[in-house]
Amino acid sequence: MTTESGQSSRSKPSDEAWAKLVPLDTRFSDIEIRCGDMVICSEIKPSSSERHEWCRITKNLGQGSATLHNKSSDAILVDEALIPKDGAVDIMSGSEIVPGPGGQGYLQYRFTVMPAPDSRSQLLKISIDPDHAKCSICLNVWHDVVTAAPCLHNFCNGCFSEWMRRSEARHQHVLCPQCRTTVQFVGRNHFLQNIQEDILKADTGLRRPAEDLAVLDSSSSIQSNLIIGSKRKRRFSTLVSPTLEERDSLRLQCPQCVATIGGYRCERHGAHLQCHLCRGMMPNRTNIQVPLHCMGCDRPFCGAYWSSQNVTHGESTPVCNPETFRPISERTATRIPFLTHEMNRHEQDITQRCIAKMGRTVQDVVAEWFSLFNDRQIDRSRMPLNHAETITTSTHVCNECYDKLVGFLLYWFRVTLIVDYFPADAAARENCWYGYACRTQHHNEEHARKRNHVCRPTRGNHPS
Repeated sequence: MTTESGQSSRSKPSDEAWAKLVPLDTRFSDIEIRCGDMVICSEIKPSSSERHEWCRITKNLGQGSATLHNKSSDAILVDEALIPKDGAVDIMSGSEIVPGPGGQGYLQYRFTVMPAPDSRSQLLKISIDPDHAKCSICLNVWHDVVTAAPCLHNFCNGCFSEWMRRSEARHQHVLCPQCRTTVQFVGRNHFLQNIQEDILKADTGLRRPAEDLAVLDSSSSIQSNLIIGSKRKRRFSTLVSPTLEERDSLRLQCPQCVATIGGYRCERHGAHLQCHLCRGMMPNRTNIQVPLHCMGCDRPFCGAYWSSQNVTHGESTPVCNPETFRPISERTATRIPFLTHEMNRHEQDITQRCIAKMGRTVQDVVAEWFSLFNDRQIDRSRMPLNHAETITTSTHVCNECYDKLVGFLLYWFRVTLIVDYFPADAAARENCWYGYACRTQHHNEEHARKRNHVCRPTRGNHPS
């Protein structure tokens, strides 16, 4: 195996590392990245001061991403994609990097963005008249507020969903109930939702009866951003090439707006969802059994829908592979997900060794715990997904939510495992007072390694 020791050059380091390259082999130390533009070098010979540049990592604006430039004389692997010499690719926290064209013989790294230091914030109190937080349809304070664009008026989800259904049946366009502007987009507004909750806490007299809210929720159909009134594909003359803007509009075209597929063609101004993964369009059909949203995160994914319509690829539009959005029961866990155990790689390594000592695979363990999960024998209070109580193994979830669920089950596997299956070095560790909620484990490698963090907190206000 070729070992890589990190060095920086051509940059001014700061006191705090904003990211690091974490070797997947825990015998080697991390490479901390302390500046916005850092060149990573490896030693050509252990006894030599000569260094070989193999990549440059440049911090992007905002949090959580960077651009990696291949500075080596050969291709390198980033998330299993081959990056040629002098090539560049955006990387996110969790991206796996191999400083060579193949996985064998090279020390693999995981790019990890460090949590931002706690900033001192001053609480700003804003006075809002409840009359300015009311739906113009039902004249009550918003409930599950949605915002229509381009006019940016706000309504209850259930109220606007019912208005949209009636408008689509009677008119060519969906008009804003307040200003009669043609609505092109509508989505849930989480910022205003927080304001709505604060208003109801301050004045409980504005609350509606639970029965009324139940009726409103039953009418709600807007789970994610809806694009309304998709334009039909334009016919171009063979003598005139489409402009760049026209090509972009074609790329966002829904296949069922262009042609009848599976006995269905979109209404001229029908509402559409934009897939979170491929950014392609699909009709918002609420009267079919095929799921359009991931139950774990409420984001739209098109893989299951287009698979049900026998559309496996788009000629001019993106279409997801059905493997990206499947029922839990049809998935296989081949590895311990990066998010497991609060991204503590030492705990992940211990879990992997425990499973190996039992003579089992990750999939064996996960399958057993999914059976307990389906029989509702596991406490779901800490489950990091939406609609936790309604999810079963037949539920469609996206890849990210599946990884979160696997990590949640591996937590329960660890806390219920008898000590005989632990490696000797892990069994001797003391529990961290703050358990899984410990923040120190994210920036103090020694603490993350020396204390057990797969346990319930004994200090702080955290659910057990």
